[in-house]
Amino acid sequence: MSAGTVLHIPHGGGRRPERAGADGDGAPARRLYWALADCWTIVRRDLTHTVKQPVNIVWQLGFPVISVLLFVYVLGSAMVVGDGVDYTTFAMPGIFAMTVSFGFMNTAMIVAIDRERGVTDRFRSLPMAPSAVVSGRGVSDMISAGLDLAALAAIALTVGWRSSGGLPATLAAFGLLLLLRFALTWIGVFLGLLVPNQEMAGGLYALAFPFAMISSVFTPPSKMPDWLGAVARWNPVSSTANAIRELFGSPAATGGSWVEGHAVLMAVVWPVAITAVFLPLAVRRFQRLSR
Repeated sequence: MSAGTVLHIPHGGGRRPERAGADGDGAPARRLYWALADCWTIVRRDLTHTVKQPVNIVWQLGFPVISVLLFVYVLGSAMVVGDGVDYTTFAMPGIFAMTVSFGFMNTAMIVAIDRERGVTDRFRSLPMAPSAVVSGRGVSDMISAGLDLAALAAIALTVGWRSSGGLPATLAAFGLLLLLRFALTWIGVFLGLLVPNQEMAGGLYALAFPFAMISSVFTPPSKMPDWLGAVARWNPVSSTANAIRELFGSPAATGGSWVEGHAVLMAVVWPVAITAVFLPLAVRRFQRLSR
């Protein structure tokens, strides 16, 4: 990947004086315009990177396939989640939730690589909106997450999974999945800006794995030891997994806890709370990076 490919920012040279001298009643509108324009520039740059790295595309599309084969066909025959509950029906919503929850570590890795290679410093030296790099990464992640979910949905339909909750509820379920991914993106951006290099970012996968797995993704928390079940019940991934099971028309038996009984509510509350904490932290961390 050449330096020109990494650092190219397709802004016209004559635009910056207009921004620097913006004042008067139209200044806030112009600042908003340039913030959105800079954000879209970063999005185009990130998507161009993705297209030029087919290995990453293969991995993103291959991971859901491996997950279905491993957890549904290899391990699923030995899993019992409740009387009369088909494990495929139980596991597929969990795999949806797991896929979006793992995505934030890919974000952390990409941000860490850009920072280590000096791309982030290059962005900071340009007359761009301070939030553009962070917000652009977030938009890119949402586009990537949408493609991941589309691929996973096609795989799920192929193996015989169906949603019986109706079209509005099914769309709402996918909306909750994207909402969780949106919130976790800011954790990924923050961690990617926090770690000193991409090797350290790779080590963060050790945190992502238990975060996704100690949940109701593959096993009801009621079947876990009491202390571990409590952790799993209050995991944001569990709330989303339980909520989309309900919206897909296949709610699973729960242990009767409050958080499980209000899964749809918590599937909204958790992402909003995570975003409220980590989005400002990510922007602030970017602004405070040493030059």
